[in-house]
Amino acid sequence: MSITWPELYFIRHGETDWNAEGRYQGSKDIPLNDIGRGQADLNGRLLVQILERAGRSPADFTWHASPLGRTRETMQRVRSAFSVPLPEVVFDRRLVEVSFGIYEGRLHTELSSGEMAIAGERDASFWDFRPPSGESYEDVAQRIRSFAADTLKGPAIIVAHGGILRILRRLIEDFPAERTVNWFPPQDSVVHFIEGKSVVYPAGHSWDD
Repeated sequence: MSITWPELYFIRHGETDWNAEGRYQGSKDIPLNDIGRGQADLNGRLLVQILERAGRSPADFTWHASPLGRTRETMQRVRSAFSVPLPEVVFDRRLVEVSFGIYEGRLHTELSSGEMAIAGERDASFWDFRPPSGESYEDVAQRIRSFAADTLKGPAIIVAHGGILRILRRLIEDFPAERTVNWFPPQDSVVHFIEGKSVVYPAGHSWDD
């Protein structure tokens, strides 16, 4: 499926207790913790700043999010930073995190010795690794391609998950599979995709010229 990718601003949901504990969360609906709420608030203020600096209106973009609770709350907190009317958010299940199947809720370190390699220690074959009752990154890439082909008709703002951000880097930037599955997606940043490249803007910094 050939896709012409539009300009995207992507925000990963804020931290959850399972993130803090190093657990595989996947499709489980785990809420933000207080740190995650703060990250979402900072990302909202950063997105306002970035769009203003670029001379863009938030109405220039369609807004999309995973329907899980942690992404819904992150999106709500991001949007609360704006003082102008915003387009409605479209929630799409194709943006839900990679399912880790029977391993959801287990510690990364608990599984790393044999059942599933931990990020930082994976090889390129992990792109196609499918946990029992779960999904591979390639499985989810297929639904992201479907989402893009059906839905992304112009510039968009997306709030979703770390696995989705990894996949977008591979699909948009042709990031190598081994680097993709070992990259650690930030929760305190706005990632801007444009013309086949990405720029990561950490929250809490000033990006004024």
